Amino acid sequence: MQSAEIRQRFLGYFERTGHMVVPSAPLPFDDPNLLFVNAGMVQFVPYFVGQQQAPWKRATSIQKCVRTQDIEEVGKTTRHGTFFQMNGNFSFGDYFKDVAIQFAWDLSTGPIADGGFGLDGDRIWATVYVDDDEAIDIWHKQIGLPLDRIVRKGMDDNFWSMGIAGPCGPCSELYYDRGPEYGVEGGPAVDEDRYMEFWNLVFMQNVRGPQTGPGKSDYEILGELPSKNIDTGMGMERVATLLQGVDNLYEIDQTRPILTRAAELAGKVYGVHSGHAASESHPDDVRLRVIADHVRTALMLIGDGVTPGNDGRGYVVRRILRRAIRSMRLLGYEDPAFPELFPVARDCMAPSYPEVATGFDRIAQYAYAEEEAFRQTLRAGTTILDLAVDEAKKSGGQQLSGASAFQLHDTYGFPIDLTLEMASEQGIEVDEPGFRRLMAEQRARAKADAAAKKTSHLDLSLYRSALETGPVQFTGYTETVREATITALVGPDGLLAAAHEGDEVEVILDATPFYAEGGGQQADWGRMSVNAPGREAELTVVDVQQPLPGLIAHRATVLAGEVRTGDVVLARVDIERRASVSRSHSATHLLHSGLRRALGDSAAQAGSLNAPGRLRFDFTTPSAVPHSVLGDVEDEINEVLLRDLEVRWFVTDQEEARRLGAIAMFGEKYGEQVRIVEIGDYSRELCGGTHVPRSSVIGMVKLLGEASIGSGVRRVEALVGLDAFKYLAREHTIVQSLAGEFKAPPEELPERIGGVLDRLKSAERELGKLRVGQVLASAGTLAASAQNVNGVQLVAAEAPAGVGGNDLRSLVLDVRGRLRPSDPAVVLLASPADGGGVAFVAAVNEAGQAAGLAAGEVVRAFAPVLGARGGGKADLAQGAGGDAAKLTDAFAAVRANLTAS
Repeated sequence: MQSAEIRQRFLGYFERTGHMVVPSAPLPFDDPNLLFVNAGMVQFVPYFVGQQQAPWKRATSIQKCVRTQDIEEVGKTTRHGTFFQMNGNFSFGDYFKDVAIQFAWDLSTGPIADGGFGLDGDRIWATVYVDDDEAIDIWHKQIGLPLDRIVRKGMDDNFWSMGIAGPCGPCSELYYDRGPEYGVEGGPAVDEDRYMEFWNLVFMQNVRGPQTGPGKSDYEILGELPSKNIDTGMGMERVATLLQGVDNLYEIDQTRPILTRAAELAGKVYGVHSGHAASESHPDDVRLRVIADHVRTALMLIGDGVTPGNDGRGYVVRRILRRAIRSMRLLGYEDPAFPELFPVARDCMAPSYPEVATGFDRIAQYAYAEEEAFRQTLRAGTTILDLAVDEAKKSGGQQLSGASAFQLHDTYGFPIDLTLEMASEQGIEVDEPGFRRLMAEQRARAKADAAAKKTSHLDLSLYRSALETGPVQFTGYTETVREATITALVGPDGLLAAAHEGDEVEVILDATPFYAEGGGQQADWGRMSVNAPGREAELTVVDVQQPLPGLIAHRATVLAGEVRTGDVVLARVDIERRASVSRSHSATHLLHSGLRRALGDSAAQAGSLNAPGRLRFDFTTPSAVPHSVLGDVEDEINEVLLRDLEVRWFVTDQEEARRLGAIAMFGEKYGEQVRIVEIGDYSRELCGGTHVPRSSVIGMVKLLGEASIGSGVRRVEALVGLDAFKYLAREHTIVQSLAGEFKAPPEELPERIGGVLDRLKSAERELGKLRVGQVLASAGTLAASAQNVNGVQLVAAEAPAGVGGNDLRSLVLDVRGRLRPSDPAVVLLASPADGGGVAFVAAVNEAGQAAGLAAGEVVRAFAPVLGARGGGKADLAQGAGGDAAKLTDAFAAVRANLTAS
């Protein structure tokens, strides 16, 4: 049974049993605790914790997930994959344990002809939480599972939570016995390769506190949830493994073709040297599984808008891609592999995810560019490794330090496996324990940082209390002033009954015209006033946020009087700021559309800022945008403004929005109902922000330029409206001033200025030649000043100030060449820099090197005295920095060092 059919059967079964089919959320998810969706229930968390009312009692989904915590285990076990699909069914206060268990059993064991999966019920085992007698009774008495196939497990195994304070509960897992060829008998407590877990039923009934220790179960159970919920997850890849009769998830229909193609490229035959059990896998087979898994994961991540980068989500994609490239290299294949593998992955996944086929050109562009960049890194890393090995051998050692291996890995992205392999080829070992220690320290720092950033769902309890009166109605699309009632005042320490002059509070209203920051649009500012009998108050609103869906919090300062919960206020938006921000937001839509028309659909939005009079727009594209293209886009946008197009918005469902071709932002989570903003026939996007009524109201858009802000992500900044006019007026004044200075019309200025710059560069080159000549003319005098220090010809002197590194190096080599070649010689010259500090170069002749002298050692004696840094090889070394006032002491240190040797 193919994965696409498993998907269809799962969703069909639960749809027939009253569940709403909910689309998968994008992999990059807007949650402070997660880089990616890592479980099927992530998009439903607000319903489980009571932040929002679930729109349905029952739901089902096939959720795309990525987990990389166990990335080192990929390929080595039957069950670890970085990308996986979680088939889930969910109940929000509707059914509970008995129904959830019955659903899982019926679908798992139901005949294939009736829409089930046809698994043999006699080979299914169940695990339950150690004291969950209710679940045991359901499995035994209702389902008929023998007690000897029901296993009690402790909190670490069968009690689920998100890893932070919030909802949790006991769980029950379904395992399938794959037979003696996969391991020993005894159930899941003995062997989880033979007994494969394929479905986890979480009975979400409790609330847990924060972590109190390092253990997985080191937290307190605070009580029960207001309503009992169900969250189940059936692993798509694991069920496919069972139904397709293969050994592991790397051999199912969505990954095996990738693996097979990788094996063909590398000249390997998969499986001939491995047994059925994961522990019997040949290293080449492990590498092929890594390639298949990682290529599929990268395809799905890039497909969801994540591009390779150096931090955050981008770094995860980069690491996954590079591990796949490394694995191909370790198999002996060094040519570009992704153009062969990614099309196979596309064909595997497209039946379930058609978007990877329609967006494949963009996906391939990023993947292939990353492979080429890493191939260059490997070439550079090879050179750096060769130098490090040479240094180790010259010093008489037979080991590359752990610090050197770590630097290769951390700074240059050079994998430790290749460092070990290539160092071994050159007859040298690597301090692998030292490398592992440094890696562990780095991981510990990263883990501590991630833990510090995690946000407890209990932290929002105050806001949830403020929501008890109902969601806040936003009326700002049609008005900027309205009367509203204060439903809550939130202070630093909790809910307040009143706030007084000078207090900073968050004001919750029953309805508001104030726009909360979101979708790249900055928040409204404005005022609130209270005119109660015998009491008045005035507040200034400086920020508006939405801490929970449906809750709008106005961050305000009480300017005068006293404000109380229950007061009626007059809320007034700063209309000038609102109008300016709205112009920027509408201009951003036009810029997005213009870039997509010029560059193609691959120019997808990756972030934006809409502020008064200016905008910033980030988008994905693998290379810089030519100035001519930006100019064309700017012209096209301003032509749209002149057309005075109507700006209209309406609300519809997601399916209709897709049919209309409305642009959605990658990584954004949308509800069933979405708001579409149209600017005539030029732009159509999903958007919740405020906009101008007609395109001409924007006035003007001036693009200031574009630049890279990360791998594959560019940023365009622009001015809008009056700010754009003022900018052009300043530019005009500058151009007129230059035209007067050059006595030339404005259109001739580029040529005139270019000519002046060329003449300046020519003059600088002539001055440089004169300066070098003057510096080198002093070589004879310096050579004649050589002193004999312990049998060594020593020239240690201060060169003229401001001599650059290249000129100083030429002078040092010239002086060294004038000294007797038969006797050891050391030349050390230092030049105080114009901007402070010192540039210095040391050289040792061949006789000096034969006597054990080294220029690098001379610099290491000289630099610390100055407070500078430097280094180099035996014949030549250099450095810079420090204090020129200490030159005399530094030269004395070098003489003393030679005298002592």
